[in-house]
Amino acid sequence: MQETSSVNSPGASDIYSERVLVLDFGSQYAQLIARRVREQHVYCEIVRHDITAERVAELAPKGIILSGGPSSVYEPDAPKCDPGIFDLDIPVLGICYGMQLMCDRFGGSVRNASAREYGHAHIKITDPTDLLAGLPDETDVWMSHGDQVEQISGLFRPLASTRTCPVAAMRHVDRKQFGIQFHPEVTHTPLGSQILRNFVISICGCEGTWKLGDFARETIARIREEVGTSRVICGLSGGVDSSVVAALLYRAIGDQLSCILVDNGLLRKDEEAAVIAEFSSHFKTDLHVVNARERFLKKLEGISDPQEKRKRIGYEFIECFKEEAAKIEDAKFLAQGTLYPDVIESGAAVDGPAAVIKLHHNVGGLPAELGFDLVEPLRDLFKDEVRKLGIELGLPEDIVWRHPFPGPGLAVRCLGEVTEEKLAVLREADAIVVNEIKSAGLYRQTSQTFAVLLPVQSVGVMGDARTYDNAVCVRCVDTDDFMTATWSDLPYEVLARISTRIINEVKGVNRVCYDISTKPPATIEWE
Repeated sequence: MQETSSVNSPGASDIYSERVLVLDFGSQYAQLIARRVREQHVYCEIVRHDITAERVAELAPKGIILSGGPSSVYEPDAPKCDPGIFDLDIPVLGICYGMQLMCDRFGGSVRNASAREYGHAHIKITDPTDLLAGLPDETDVWMSHGDQVEQISGLFRPLASTRTCPVAAMRHVDRKQFGIQFHPEVTHTPLGSQILRNFVISICGCEGTWKLGDFARETIARIREEVGTSRVICGLSGGVDSSVVAALLYRAIGDQLSCILVDNGLLRKDEEAAVIAEFSSHFKTDLHVVNARERFLKKLEGISDPQEKRKRIGYEFIECFKEEAAKIEDAKFLAQGTLYPDVIESGAAVDGPAAVIKLHHNVGGLPAELGFDLVEPLRDLFKDEVRKLGIELGLPEDIVWRHPFPGPGLAVRCLGEVTEEKLAVLREADAIVVNEIKSAGLYRQTSQTFAVLLPVQSVGVMGDARTYDNAVCVRCVDTDDFMTATWSDLPYEVLARISTRIINEVKGVNRVCYDISTKPPATIEWE
């Protein structure tokens, strides 16, 4: 199977003509930095920390950002960047570890701080120009460091300080090279976007060419050129990624698009009907619906291990997809909803970090023996950009803003063995949770909301009779990036309505709990 690659050569397109590179030193915020830069309408991509200066020069970025990271620069095996990068006459911004790296490179000193700073801090700005232009004399920032700059060389001058950190920001006296000890990319630094804007727009000279409307037009033109008169197959799940891919393809090639929806019996309530209605009436695509409920449930009989569930569901999905795809004549291409975080975390980016965080289901997820060339029109986009693109393409808001749904479906929210009876209970409970969150006007304010059917039963009393029925747990989280998440502080009256409705309306449930675990240490899904 052949993959279509991201645009990795400078000048390939106007929207990519301005780019900023983030050198990743293992920061949990690397993707967030890139997203914040893109909010300034400047294309930003994450590359490995040891990328060569020669390769950087080839990519011709307008600016370079050195990310934070968990290491200490004075350790023997601490990750370092190619020192030649500082001699490329390209503006550089070092964040936290990145700042310490710059300081170490130019003869300053970094030490383990006696007073570490984690969380909110208050900085005093002594030089409100360039990087810190437009900021008040004092402002709040978010710190997360155990090391700090002890002394800077004569090549740098300080720009700001905190009570315990004498150099909270600095700049090179001759070059456009800056360092900040705090994190401007997180929302806990209220004026962080202004700082990044100062760097990207004012210092790097970017004009803001990265616009999703232009991305849509250029991607549509590229798909038409690549596909020609061939047919493209797109797998639908009802989620935002596959829906946006299908909408983009439909704009590009019209009736050359064939969509396949595999009903594995693990979908949410009325999900199959909603997808069929949307993609057979609104888009009028060639839609193939595979009813595979029985074969999936058969494969899951007696299986309670979460990983084994996922493996069996994944394998059976591929078999179903292969069988249906073989019925579609002249199909040469397969479209997938691969996103930029998928590419980064799977190690599939050409210049990206080498470490594989996860074997993602979207990146090369379908086997090569399917015999299709791969089309991945979203592989340069973050999730929030995909949603905005969906709006640009005219998709309904209820699809664009739909909460994420796991690939294995309700199987990983039905703990223990999966049966038709248990799925029916879970499906009804989940629909009530989502309905009440929407009715309260909280659906867009929360990031993911669902019900989990627990593998336990408890004693209850209903109508003066003793019951011994199922327990349902409600999970609702808030997150910017799904790498970390906090549980949603839902109003008590909303939780009360959810609990009352589930117990009264879903036969077989007599207890409802609310999950107040953060990620980490918990995950968002239960399995």
